[in-house]
Formats: sequence, structure tokens, C-alpha cells
Amino acid sequence: MQIEVTSGDLAAQDVDTVVVSLPEGSRRPGGAAGALNTASGGALHAMIASGAIRLSDGALAPVPVGDDIGARRAFVHGLGDRSKLNPGRTRSQAGALSRALRGVDAGSVAIAAQPDWLGSDVERGAQAIAEGFTLGLYRFDQHHTREQDRPRGNVSSLLIVERSERRAARVRAGVERGQIMGEAQNLSRDLSNSPANLMTPTDMAARAQEIAEDTGIECEIIEREEAERLGMGSYLSVAQGSDQPPKFIVLRYRGAPGRRSVALIGKGITFDSGGISIKPAGGMERMKADMSGAAAVLGAMQAIARLAPAINVTGIAPCTENLPNGSATKPGDVFYAMDGQSVEVINTDAEGRLVLADALGYARAHNCSPLIDVATLTGAMSIALGNVRTGVFVNNDRLFRDLDSAADDAGEPIWRFPLDDEYDNQIKSDVADIKNTGGRGAGSITAAKFLQRFAHDTPWAHFDIAGVMDNDRDRGEKVKGVAGTATRTLVEYVLARAG
Repeated sequence: MQIEVTSGDLAAQDVDTVVVSLPEGSRRPGGAAGALNTASGGALHAMIASGAIRLSDGALAPVPVGDDIGARRAFVHGLGDRSKLNPGRTRSQAGALSRALRGVDAGSVAIAAQPDWLGSDVERGAQAIAEGFTLGLYRFDQHHTREQDRPRGNVSSLLIVERSERRAARVRAGVERGQIMGEAQNLSRDLSNSPANLMTPTDMAARAQEIAEDTGIECEIIEREEAERLGMGSYLSVAQGSDQPPKFIVLRYRGAPGRRSVALIGKGITFDSGGISIKPAGGMERMKADMSGAAAVLGAMQAIARLAPAINVTGIAPCTENLPNGSATKPGDVFYAMDGQSVEVINTDAEGRLVLADALGYARAHNCSPLIDVATLTGAMSIALGNVRTGVFVNNDRLFRDLDSAADDAGEPIWRFPLDDEYDNQIKSDVADIKNTGGRGAGSITAAKFLQRFAHDTPWAHFDIAGVMDNDRDRGEKVKGVAGTATRTLVEYVLARAG
């Protein structure tokens, strides 16, 4: 769906549906609401005064319209308590509104750029509205072959109307950025929601190449033979059990020639059976989304390329399946990572850290800094934080502050976990430099400690998105299914770092 911005009168727009959003306490609102009141013959003000229109958060009420308005239908949308409005709430409200409008088959829609909804930072508020609509209308239904199985209703286009031409330019800038961000997260959702037989490592590589062709960035696919030459034994150990060839994806955006590149690294296990340490059958179908970290990186790289900040960014997605055939890695096997460290595999279902180890090594070998990895790494994170926050591990305080700010801007809250040296004892191996699991206690922390060994002293952050991988229902801009978590946080961080 395309989102456009225009200056002028909301009531004059030639669309199917117009919407005015108002906070609680509005009595005789002017501006776009005043114009709608005039077009309705005073019905809007009368309905507010009588209580027929509620302005609580998310309320949507029809307003009768006559021939003096371009649209065939009009609605008032409630914003709730004015004091609680902020970009995060705006994004959530816009997402919920988008689905409510689809539910009434709104068609082409025009909404007023209400000052209360946009807030003091007009561009940030407009970005939030565009993100909310783009994310809220997402649905993954391309494999339904019967029309009756597809959700009904439609929002075909969105026009945001600002009365002031000068202010409209700022709204337009925010909307453009917001739609790019929303489309990036929807790309991540598409990749992660896709069945594993249709999103193999080869398919992931093809999608990365499409992104590169569409945006003009560089794409390199490192095949098995080259990975062997580079010494990526840790990564390739996971690929041994699959007939699907592994694909180590590298995307490069060059916006600041001569400067070091930020590395965004995403775990790309396109299906995780657990390998020889096989998972229980119940719920295993969800493991098609164990490449959500890689999907977030690919989505972020698309947005970064479109927004063109003055910075260099390398996106890395080590992709493979984790399956148990006769050649699969066995518990107790030892492999050598790209940086020369030896790894004892205790549990083949702790494979994400094995592929990330060589991705971190590759990024360091190419002088990238900082290193930021995203992974559905540990079930323990779901126990610790549930489905609200992402657990983050960072070896650099400034990097954490910058990421925390980016996550706040994106509406994807994070929580910092410790990296105390005492946890290193849990991943000491008797036969190698390190082992890939540290026992039941502090599972998310010991997984991060494993990764820290491969980041060495380079500024590094690890996002464990296992708990926020998917949504169990629609709410706000969140849609049931795989979430695309961290995509927009990565982009916000890169944009802020570029300045």
C-alpha cells in the first residue's frame, strides 16, 4: 500500500473514507474536525457532546456525511488520554486503526495530520503513523488458494492530509522514512514466515541478491568450498547434516568510503530440527523461523540502502539447515573456527552460536566495528523476559546506550544482561578451547559468553530475540505470526550513528 501526503482540506479529498483522530476531552474541535463537522451539518460536535462518539483509545465511530464532502464515509478515531500520546503509542494506534479500517472495507483512506497525534516532533510522529499502517496491514496469506480463506476487507491507499504546505513537507519526510522502515520489517516477516522448503539457504541467498540488485548494494555469497578455504569449521559443522548447500551471505552498503564498517550479523538457520540432539516434535514447525536474525539483517540492509546514510554497513547472514543425517555432527565432536579456536560440540541443538562464531570471525577479519548480532538463540530467554523485551548482551557501555536509544525509537524494548567472567567456567571444555553449552543454569548468558569469545575486544552486542520471535495475536502494529523483531532497531542505530 502506498502512503502519500498532501496539503489542503480533508473534507475535499476524493477518497472512499476520511478519518479524524481526536484525544479525550475534545469538545468542539476545529481544523480538520471542524471541517468534517461542517460537512456533517453539525453532527460531529453534537455526537461528541451527547456521548455518542467516544474518544477512548482505539474507538472508531461513523459520522454521517452529506454532499459537501468528497468521501462516501467518515469516521472519528479516538486517541485516548492526550498526556499519554508519544511516537510509540502513535505507532500502535495507527496499526490498530489500519486493521479496523480494513474490517469495514475502507478502500482509499484520507486521515488528518492531527497535531495531537503527530506530537511535537512532526517527522517522528509521521514516521510512526506510516510504520503503524504499513506493519498493521501486513498479512502472510500467499499460500491460501481459496479466496474465502483470505481475510476480507481492504485499505487500498492512505493519504495523510496536512493543512499547512510548510508543515506538510516535514510530514512527508517522516512518512517516507516510516514506510521504508515498515517495508523492511515486512520483508523480514515474509522471509521468516515462509515454509522451510520454500526458504532454504539457497532461497535466502537469492533474496539477498534481489535486495542488492534493487538497491545497488554489493552482495557476495560464500559457498561451501570457499567457507572451507576460509577455515569456517564451526559454521560448516552445522551444515554437515543437510543436503541443502550452506550459503554465507554478505551484503555491503558503502555510504562513507574510507571508514570502518558496522557489522550486522543474523543467525540464518532456515530450519532447526536440533540435529542429532533432536527437538521434540511438538511445535517443531515453528523452527522454520530460526533464521529470524538473518531475516532482520536482510530487511535492515534494504532500508539502510534506501535511506542512504553516510556510513558503511556490512550485513552478514550465515545460512544453513540443522538436520540429522548420517554425516551430521555428533555430540563430542571438535571443530576449528575461523579465528583458530577449537570448539567441542556438546549439544547439536546449540547450533546458532556455532554459525555466529564464524560470522563474528569474518566480520573481525574485515575490520568491522562494532559487531551487532541478532539471533533466536536460547529458549532460556523466553523464560527470562517472556515476549515483551529482547535480551541484550554488550561488552561496551556506549554501544549499549546507543542501542537502547535506537530500540526505544523503534518501539522494540531491550534489557541488558550481565557478562560476568565467572560464567566462563561453565563453557570450559576438557578437550577443546571452549564447549558450545554451559549446562542448564544461566543458559542465555553462557550462550552470549560463547559468542563474546569470538568478538574478542571489538565492541560487540548480541540480541537474543528468541522470546520475541513471534506474536500470538494482533495488537497495535504487531500482527500474529513471526514478528520481524530488531529490524527497525538496527536501522535506527545505523541512522543515528551516521548522524
